[in-house]
Amino acid sequence: MSFIAALPMYDWPEVRQGVDARWAALRARLLAAGVAAPRDLVRRNADMPPVPGGIRAADGALLAPDPAMLPPDDLDLDVLWRHPRLLLGETCRGPMSLGLSAHVVVVGQNAYDGIPGGSGVEYRSAVVARRDVGRAAAVPATRGAVLPLADFEGRVLAVNAGHSLSGYLSLRDDLATAGRDMTLFAGSVDTGSHRRSLRAVAAGDADIAAIDCRSWALALRHEPVAAALHVIGWTASRVGLPFITARHTDPKIRTILGGHVNA
Repeated sequence: MSFIAALPMYDWPEVRQGVDARWAALRARLLAAGVAAPRDLVRRNADMPPVPGGIRAADGALLAPDPAMLPPDDLDLDVLWRHPRLLLGETCRGPMSLGLSAHVVVVGQNAYDGIPGGSGVEYRSAVVARRDVGRAAAVPATRGAVLPLADFEGRVLAVNAGHSLSGYLSLRDDLATAGRDMTLFAGSVDTGSHRRSLRAVAAGDADIAAIDCRSWALALRHEPVAAALHVIGWTASRVGLPFITARHTDPKIRTILGGHVNA
């Protein structure tokens, strides 16, 4: 099997050409360094090589299903992140803290300079609501959170994924720091992505969502419903999304990736 690569976390259709261009430039540097980087990025389960019998740990435990057994046009990130031929991927710190770190190695970090709420390798989540809820909040000057707790009372939270640092865990942890918990909300709605969370809030299916600052910046440019929303709070600043490779990737290749992934 050949290597695979994917940059799925900010791969919105409207910016896909730029993501491809970024990969083409990185791939050229990797090829020049002797790494057999794939031409195209994985965007569907069907783009991943089959793993007969499923993806397994060293002790034989099943980690993830064979991608060939999944809907071909979907993209199962849990499978992608654990695929044995993953040369370069992009993940969230939430899954890393919940067990993914045992199967991959971090080789670099996304940079968030120039994005409101971001600085260097750190990012925040923008807490967004419809414009009739709360008051607009500027990015705080300190690294701490700014959360309008009164505006959360009795509201429904849109959650992209329960393991998402930006969409759930950071808000949960910042509420705990403030002496509160997620029962502050009346309930939650699972959406599957930041973009769908924004749409759920705009449509009134939810009231609040925590959206990582780069995704919010993308939404302001490319998602029409963003015009009906505003930022009413910010989570604390945290280290953002890492670039990863499979745990058993040759250490020499890991070093090469680390030298080029943020170049």
